[in-house]
Amino acid sequence: MKNIVIGQFVPGSGFFYKLDPRTKIMAIIVLMVSLFLLKTMTQLLVALAIAVILLLIGKLSIVRIVKGLKPIFVLLIFTFFFQIFFNKTGALWLDQTMSLNWLSAGAIVLATVLWRVLARWKVGGILPFLIYLGLLYVSLSYLSYGSTWTSFQFQIYEKGVEMSVFVVIRLLIIITLSTVLTLTTKPTDLTMGMEKLLRPLKFIGINSEEFALIISISLRYIPTILDEANKIMLAQASRGADFSQGKLKEKVKQVISLLVPMFIIAFKRSEELADAMESRNFVPGKPRSRIYDLVFGMNDIVAFVISAGLLAAAITIQVI
Repeated sequence: MKNIVIGQFVPGSGFFYKLDPRTKIMAIIVLMVSLFLLKTMTQLLVALAIAVILLLIGKLSIVRIVKGLKPIFVLLIFTFFFQIFFNKTGALWLDQTMSLNWLSAGAIVLATVLWRVLARWKVGGILPFLIYLGLLYVSLSYLSYGSTWTSFQFQIYEKGVEMSVFVVIRLLIIITLSTVLTLTTKPTDLTMGMEKLLRPLKFIGINSEEFALIISISLRYIPTILDEANKIMLAQASRGADFSQGKLKEKVKQVISLLVPMFIIAFKRSEELADAMESRNFVPGKPRSRIYDLVFGMNDIVAFVISAGLLAAAITIQVI
């Protein structure tokens, strides 16, 4: 949780910090639309290279962003294997008969124990889990002794692998773009930018200012709530609690013991925020004045032209 970057603002002086928040919001939307127009792996790899170049231009730490992506690695791994297991199109790359017997079951138990020990000691990060998956494959495929309890065919197809890699890379680019927005934009500027962009919705009865405020507060308090959760987990760990060990029933109790103080802290934070807003004479639905107003500059024009050019290039590639 210490490496969470979603919703955080990190002061800096790069190119993206000089852009108007409206420009960044529109540019990211345009880039995401362009990303979904890409259909081949080559095109997606070019998009990934462009995303890395944008990070370098903006003087953003690639290492910091990669560390911030760790919480979603489980989602990426699940997406990867989901595509491999259920996408049965293209040429057949692997057709392996797997069987469960006394020897393979014992090897799986030993591999599971080894994985949990390494996970408890926090050795190697995600590497022990990948090694564990490899040991499962070897145990079910090549270890056989005694009668077979059950067997099944493990098949991997060309399009399944291609689509799994394709989807994972696309998710990484999307999350990276959204992270760049929150890293380089102050919450107040982000709120103001969304208010300006959503102002036409007033004609259909939607208050853009309140809607933008809700979104900005939600983004702002993501790292705060996660930090509070980390403090509670450390406090409970000092009293003997272990969220990674124990039976299912014990883990459920531990999660409940975490959720109860989290709800209390969330309500307390909301009350403090409401008091702070009232002390500053905030009235929902009433117009508010600001010290600074948003102004487009030459950098915004350049950024929007580049993003529009990338969208035009993506459309042209698909048409051709």
